[in-house]
Amino acid sequence: MEGSYLSLAHPLVVALLTLLVFSTNNTLSSSIATTNLDSKTDIEYIRTSCSSTIYPRLCYRSLSVYASDIKTDPKVLASTALNITLKATKSTANMLIKLSKVHGGGLMSKEAAVAMADCIEVIGDSIDELQDSIEELGHIGNSNFGLTMSDIQTWVSAALTDEDTCMDGFKGKAMNVRVKTLIQRHTIRVAHYTSNALALINRYASKNLAYP
Repeated sequence: MEGSYLSLAHPLVVALLTLLVFSTNNTLSSSIATTNLDSKTDIEYIRTSCSSTIYPRLCYRSLSVYASDIKTDPKVLASTALNITLKATKSTANMLIKLSKVHGGGLMSKEAAVAMADCIEVIGDSIDELQDSIEELGHIGNSNFGLTMSDIQTWVSAALTDEDTCMDGFKGKAMNVRVKTLIQRHTIRVAHYTSNALALINRYASKNLAYP
């Protein structure tokens, strides 16, 4: 009798297990499909947003790796762009300080050394302005949105001006070509990051002011 019961139960157990596996696989497949769809949506959002910047390829390349964090949130997008810009600006400032110590004596004229000192100073100002912008963006609220965004736009615009000032300071100055090229490459890249961040901030501001 017991053997007969087990022989009848076995097909039922197999059927139940098969159903469970099938259901689990379907759930996993559905979850993976949803995740892939969300990921594509997030990536496409960044691509579309970056198309409004002056340097869209740099914008997309730097932000797409954060797509899962940004999703389709314009505030997070702008904040991420600012943080990337700040990191690049700090790195450039450190490079300038090292170059001024190592090469200041033999590879630069006195005019170029002065330009380097000025550049380090204005890049420092740029760092402060970017940090202020990030902090304010993190605390922004509906009641003070317009005023706060205006301050942020002013600071990021000032940071971009500082970076341009740094580059302009080396024009016509006698100095080692490789050092000059290195400085220009890094400061131009930082300026491009800042320009892109400003464009994304402006986009965020205009949409929220238009649809409060």
